Amino acid sequence: MLRFIDGHHDTLLELQHGADAFFTGLPSAHLDFPRGTKAGYAAGFFAVFSPNPESDPAPSLLPAPAGYMKTLPPKLSREYALASTMRSMARFLQLEGLSGGAFKVIRTITDLKKAVEGRWMGGILHMEGAEALDKDLDLLYVLYHAGVRSIGPVWSRPNSFGEGVPYGYPSSPDTGPGLTPEGRDLIRKCCELGIMIDLSHLNEKGFWDVAALSDKPLVATHANVHRICPVSRNLTDTQIDQIGRSGGLIGITYSIDPNMVTPKAEGDPEASLEDIAEHIDYVKDRIGVEHVALGSDFDGTVVPDAVKDVTGVPALLNVLEKRGWTKGELEQLTYKNWIRVLDQTWR
Repeated sequence: MLRFIDGHHDTLLELQHGADAFFTGLPSAHLDFPRGTKAGYAAGFFAVFSPNPESDPAPSLLPAPAGYMKTLPPKLSREYALASTMRSMARFLQLEGLSGGAFKVIRTITDLKKAVEGRWMGGILHMEGAEALDKDLDLLYVLYHAGVRSIGPVWSRPNSFGEGVPYGYPSSPDTGPGLTPEGRDLIRKCCELGIMIDLSHLNEKGFWDVAALSDKPLVATHANVHRICPVSRNLTDTQIDQIGRSGGLIGITYSIDPNMVTPKAEGDPEASLEDIAEHIDYVKDRIGVEHVALGSDFDGTVVPDAVKDVTGVPALLNVLEKRGWTKGELEQLTYKNWIRVLDQTWR
């Protein structure tokens, strides 16, 4: 079975009452240790995400021709975000100790390669939204030594570093201002430390700000093709081309709520594996097989019935094989591209 690295999932949200459930099984989740092992899951980016408090107003749904536009959720207070972040990171770090050597916090390329080889299951610590960081970025150094190796400066809401892209259909990702001065400082510090920047929730101006500041490969860990599904969160051809020129990578997501897969405003649970494969092939054909990977967004979204959970990934790979993918190309998609980009970024 081909082992794979997953560019993004929110499974830590399922562990708020204890990390041990990851090993005993999470029936309500898309990913846990038993099913991941069965599916060939070698490693993945464990997102630390702070949901808006239940007391916050829900985003408004604004009318749009044949579609919708959601307003951005309000900013989080740093106090709230910091407490939420520390709780989730603690759960993540506990996984290694609870595993008896079967799970490893990935801090180096050597450890990531061993995960692909089957030595252990690996977890890469990712911050989805940097609200917990102080403006002087002192905490960033602490979190790096704790294991953070990837940061998305924003989720789909504003913070002191920039503004996320709201969900809209049909809509371009050009929805608001780019990075703030603090956001630019964050990008520079991440490049200095060797922390990967995730472009997935940045609006278009923020995307180009990062492209101008970073000398590392550009990465969107969980995003699809705008030309196929014109939702604001998907990447335009111009953005895709820039990621290719930088030597970067796009992790294709399976998200159907909000829908990022089929050419519809609303998600379709009957979206097929072929529909996901269309996005993978589009990126491959446009900028090369070395620039496409998997980025499910498990446990952070709804996925098609054809995927169901992590055990559906081998079926997706079988679809690609039937579409003409060679074994070598599938190895690039599933793990070699991630290893290459992270090696260039972390060092």
